[in-house]
Amino acid sequence: MKEKLLHDYAKLIVRKGINVQKGEIVWVYPQLDQPDFVTMVVEECYKAGAKNVVVYWSHDQISRLAYKYETVSSLADVNSIAIARLKYRLKKMPTMLYLISDDPDAFKGVNQAKISKARAKSYPKIKKYLDQLDSKYKWCIAAVPGLKWAEKVFPDVKGVDAIEKLWEKILFTSRVDGNDPVENWNKHNEFLISQRNKLESLKLRKLHYKSANGTNFSVELIPGVRWGGGVETAPNKGEFNPNIPSEEVFTTPLAGRCEGTLFASKPLSYNGEIIDGFSITFKNGKVVKVHAEKNQGLLEKMVAMDEGAAKLGEVALVPYDSPIRQSNTLFYNTLFDENAACHFALGRGFRELLPDSENMSAGEVEAKGINSSMIHVDFMVGTKDLSIVGEDEKGHKTQIFKDGNWSI
Repeated sequence: MKEKLLHDYAKLIVRKGINVQKGEIVWVYPQLDQPDFVTMVVEECYKAGAKNVVVYWSHDQISRLAYKYETVSSLADVNSIAIARLKYRLKKMPTMLYLISDDPDAFKGVNQAKISKARAKSYPKIKKYLDQLDSKYKWCIAAVPGLKWAEKVFPDVKGVDAIEKLWEKILFTSRVDGNDPVENWNKHNEFLISQRNKLESLKLRKLHYKSANGTNFSVELIPGVRWGGGVETAPNKGEFNPNIPSEEVFTTPLAGRCEGTLFASKPLSYNGEIIDGFSITFKNGKVVKVHAEKNQGLLEKMVAMDEGAAKLGEVALVPYDSPIRQSNTLFYNTLFDENAACHFALGRGFRELLPDSENMSAGEVEAKGINSSMIHVDFMVGTKDLSIVGEDEKGHKTQIFKDGNWSI
């Protein structure tokens, strides 16, 4: 891969993704796959004025060994070091950058019940800290190729050639094209903000989904909730772009108020395994039935992680003609696949989309209809023929999506 493009990508992540400002503390979370690129990113952070940059490395195979050999109690333990780190985050609000390269099959064959039980036991111990951190800091998720991931996406190509091909797809979908990627993103943000402004002006209370694959679904929205997409703002921290790439305009729905069935249009990578050929049926706002051709048991565990895991936390609108879908690539990675099609998320909602939420307690936010959960898992439902009709409080209807694309 041309070094200039990689430097452009590193600059984009730092300048537009996390938007590092002078004196900031930055924490970077990569895997071991691309140390040279991580080094580029760290240098870009310092050039942008970062006071301190800390890298916390991880590795799928080491995590796999922990899941294999440790007990549930050991996996669920939240030691004093972890608590001290959370307290430090609350005090200093470091900017968080996640550079993902996960193997989609990393935990295939691992006891998923053990993982679920451990997470269910550890989450209550850290929830109060996560609630206080929610929407108060800058963060970004971006991607770099890992060997196992690249060979999963391109099964007929091996080694460095697969990594090169995946780099090409990542850079293309991230609008790194040899020109000025920062300016590319400025223009892209303008479009996303324009679309979310249109949606807010409609004052929608419901969305109705239909497609030929069997999706027939309606979901209620929270009165006055705003729409997100592209650039976001953290209190006293400034603007940032939480996902690179991103094509979505999204909101958080009214928890417990949806009906019907959604059919997934792409596989879902969850807990290091693939769930495929699945549908989810809701009644009175909660999941009442799931079906999957592959890994149904894992899907059932996912929606039972806690009470909020069976409710929706996100509604996201993505045009079928997005660059990611046009790349004709199944990434087996939610960051990309969710931006190839309209999607929903089960679990935790976005409190920052609720006006004045920074002055509300977690309980007050939940009372307004924002779902609470230890999970937030996106799954894709967008198709070439998807229709989405919006309805306001007076019953007036507006075609939002037609044939899979924007119609407003």
